[in-house]
Amino acid sequence: MNGLGKLAEMKVCDYLQKKRYKLLDFNFSSRFGEIDLIMKKGKYICFIEVKMRSINSIAAPAEFVDSSKQRKIAETAAIYLQKYPTELQPRFDVAEVFCENNNIKSIKYLENAFQLY
Repeated sequence: MNGLGKLAEMKVCDYLQKKRYKLLDFNFSSRFGEIDLIMKKGKYICFIEVKMRSINSIAAPAEFVDSSKQRKIAETAAIYLQKYPTELQPRFDVAEVFCENNNIKSIKYLENAFQLY
């Protein structure tokens, strides 16, 4: 991942910590893929995908978290929960990061962005 992508993840982490989220893990990898941020807030353990796009992008960043990506995130989350059991309710969130000229301009946070059944 490029430097701006890592910066976006750090900015989202900082943004959420200011909203009383607690960081549990970052860039957790499994054979299925990677989860950018794992944080907890209240009764939830949040598996967070950070997606960055230009302000002028045709599609919203969350639209790039397709069903295949969602499945990979869920499978990686299951491995995390086997390794670190918790009573917290799992939730899948997406942080949309908008940039312009290699500068992060804004963050839009989508709680419960997708569910798998």
